[in-house]
Amino acid sequence: MQLYYLITIIGISLFLLFRFLKKRSEKKRLQQLIENWGKAKDEKFNFKEVKRYFDSKLLVGDFHQINDQTAKDLDFAALFILLDRTSSKPGQQYFYNHLRNINSENQLKRFSTFSDTFLEAENDRLKIQSQLSKLNHYNAYDCVRLITDEPMKRPKWIVWVFILSFLSIFSLIGGFFYPVLFLIILPVFITNMVLHYRNKNNLNYYLNAVHQLGIAIKAGDKISNFGNIKAYFKDLSFLGSVKKIQFKTSLIGFENKMNDEFAFLGWFFFELLKITFNIEILLFFSFLKDIQHKKTDIEKLFRYIGEIDSAIAVASIKTEYQDRVCQPSFSFKKEIKFEKIWHPLVKNCITNDLRLSEKSMLLTGSNMSGKSTFIRTVAINTLLAQTINICFAEHFTAPFLKLYSSIRITDNLSKNTSYYLEEVLQIKKLLDCSKEDIPKLFVLDEIFKGTNTEERIAAGKSILSYLNISQNMVMVSTHDIELTEMLTQNDFELYHFSENIQNETLNFDHKLKEGPLKTKNAIKILELYNFPEQVITEATRLKNRTN
Repeated sequence: MQLYYLITIIGISLFLLFRFLKKRSEKKRLQQLIENWGKAKDEKFNFKEVKRYFDSKLLVGDFHQINDQTAKDLDFAALFILLDRTSSKPGQQYFYNHLRNINSENQLKRFSTFSDTFLEAENDRLKIQSQLSKLNHYNAYDCVRLITDEPMKRPKWIVWVFILSFLSIFSLIGGFFYPVLFLIILPVFITNMVLHYRNKNNLNYYLNAVHQLGIAIKAGDKISNFGNIKAYFKDLSFLGSVKKIQFKTSLIGFENKMNDEFAFLGWFFFELLKITFNIEILLFFSFLKDIQHKKTDIEKLFRYIGEIDSAIAVASIKTEYQDRVCQPSFSFKKEIKFEKIWHPLVKNCITNDLRLSEKSMLLTGSNMSGKSTFIRTVAINTLLAQTINICFAEHFTAPFLKLYSSIRITDNLSKNTSYYLEEVLQIKKLLDCSKEDIPKLFVLDEIFKGTNTEERIAAGKSILSYLNISQNMVMVSTHDIELTEMLTQNDFELYHFSENIQNETLNFDHKLKEGPLKTKNAIKILELYNFPEQVITEATRLKNRTN
């Protein structure tokens, strides 16, 4: 009797301790969510994991997908680090995919309206974020494995598992009537143990994913009860479908709970039970079959969690930048207009204005004046306008368009191709894309700088004119002043950045100005950095002679 009371007291004490620790953990989680609202994350990003859903190509934008070259040109990784405010790892993977895929204007506005619902009703948002944050463990990256990987096939030896399981049951039950049958238990148990631990490698590959899927199912179900979620997602039937495998996920993922939910207390007994009757093996391959049959619903669950998390992330961005961002306007004309646009990755960035109508843009400027930064600024804001309905500007108007770029071209040593050839291949892709009867923005920096001046200018002029057809718009920065005279006759407007020299120091205002560049500073920069006088003198003489 005393032993009974002791066990009861211990059980109640452990239960109360667990409840206390759980509540404290939830309180801490909520406090962190409050403190981190409207702030960028302070953590390391593993882009191999973050990109895994995007790389699967399971959800491609129905209008346009930003290719790897354009992503590199726009410093997309750094941009994503700045913008990511998701609470879960699946949400982070989805948000990355969302920012690189452009859907229709209607889908964009619907998503934006949904995101705005999280700007109010803070208590509901925090409760949703709290559920999402349960999927913030590194292992939650593996959830996507269940929808991207080919399912493992049942091994041939699975037949022996069924036979051995039957023998275990038969010997245990029959032993009470014929004790000699108990002798079968030991060799069967040893054989089962070999098969059990042989299958551990298979199980371990999915273990994290299965455990996190169980968490995702619970979180997704709880989130579905909020009014704005029900209003946005018209069909949540997939939740009922995936809940049918929740019990199996709990059993298979049981080992992953040992560290945080006192499950280690029953682990030994449960392990003996699994070995004796081959429960884990049979359950595992049954689960894989379920995964295969329910892959579509599991992917819907992934997207459901991802879209909610992404919408909250966008609301957090709006909260942080408030008056420094705007909602874009989309035009059916060949035009791009903005006021006080700025680059979110440039500290204390100078804002600029631009109005282009039925024209493209040729941008000249001194070295270090900000040409490349400006065209990246326009490209980044064009992308964000069409993915999250936000621009880092006071006003932004442009068509709904596809975005292509050629800015950061490098040699490809693995393919043994030169800088010039890599640029040729990239420009060829742009030319091929230009034929499609959909508005496009082409952003280029120093076209064909890998070849000689004469041919660079000739090829550059012909290519830029070719790209600037129909509703296409081109923004190109260049040092080649010769292009300005050629392209002003082909619907290009001239703009430039310039500098002034005060007290032997170059000063840049980074303000966009109309017209061609009138000054040059390359030799002056050599002089300011104390190059030999002989070098400066000869360079100046040769420059004057060519002029």
